[in-house]
Amino acid sequence: MLYEDAAVIVVNKPGLMPCHPLRAGERDTVMNAVVARYPETAFDAGKPLEGGLVHRLDNATSGALMIARNPAALKALRFALRTGRVSREYHALVAGDLPRPIEILAPIAHHPKNSRKMVAVQGIDTHSGARPAITTIVPFIRQGAFTMVKALPQSGRRHQIRVHLASIGHPLVGDGLYGGPAIIDTLAPGRFWLHLARLELDTPARGHVQLQVPQPADLLAAMRELGF
Repeated sequence: MLYEDAAVIVVNKPGLMPCHPLRAGERDTVMNAVVARYPETAFDAGKPLEGGLVHRLDNATSGALMIARNPAALKALRFALRTGRVSREYHALVAGDLPRPIEILAPIAHHPKNSRKMVAVQGIDTHSGARPAITTIVPFIRQGAFTMVKALPQSGRRHQIRVHLASIGHPLVGDGLYGGPAIIDTLAPGRFWLHLARLELDTPARGHVQLQVPQPADLLAAMRELGF
């Protein structure tokens, strides 16, 4: 548990754990654990298996995850997220030497042939479903053929950070779906190096909150293996 008040709970999601069940009876998700301790978060806001989940993280991503404790808080927090009033700072380990900050503005659409993937649309948009997406990437540690970056999304598209980084030739370490290099000895199968490390928001119950989320042991081990 990272934070709680009368409106919201913020937990530190482990890598490879799903945020919520996909079918009735499914276990071992973040929401299963949260509902067991905070049963009020199991309210039905249109998608009963999600409960009060404010946003999602990919299964393989770790870090801060917000869960609302009542429908009014859920509505307020999702609106704040959509309108850029929640600041999220991800840390990502990427392939290649990225020497300077970059703002990636490519819209994101579903891949035309692979339902598991998204694609960054370049040039003239031929994808009718492409949606605007903005991510600022700031490198802060460079080591050999890898760079540790801060990823600051201004929108919340599916796979946004993964797709945007891959589109500029710097995919996430371990992200095989988007061409990232594997570190088999360190990261578990399916895990990639992406962590929501900082969250800043105004909660309906208490006002301004800033949270820092330490990097988990598996990601730190991957850094050591690469010489960081």
